[in-house]
Amino acid sequence: MPTRTTTGQFTFANWEERTVSPEGVVPKLAHASVVNSFTGGIEAAGTTCEYSIVYVTEKTGTYTGMELLAGSLDGRTGTFAVEERGAFHPDGTVECTFEVVPDSGTGELTGLSGTGSFLARHGEPSVPYTFAYELD
Repeated sequence: MPTRTTTGQFTFANWEERTVSPEGVVPKLAHASVVNSFTGGIEAAGTTCEYSIVYVTEKTGTYTGMELLAGSLDGRTGTFAVEERGAFHPDGTVECTFEVVPDSGTGELTGLSGTGSFLARHGEPSVPYTFAYELD
């Protein structure tokens, strides 16, 4: 199975965040429900994404999340989930790596595996991503 690489962009369609740790406790624990829209190699509008976030300071911390993408990958339709891990930095950048959840591919994406990444800059409306994958 050859590894393929695809690229594109995503935009935040909605971001709802709430603090879940007690008021005034540092580090702060938060939860965010996010909707993204992907274009390019991954075409998926209105994804479902849930993040757990730890703010070490107001501008730095880490997060983990799960995102469900329904649409297409390089023209093949189906659904798959990715697990995300990232960090945000004082300069306003957010870095993230993600990996396909094993056995989560459906339809023409059954058997999908792969990893990807992105680097977001605070205030930019769209974020470029890279995704390397294999498909049975």
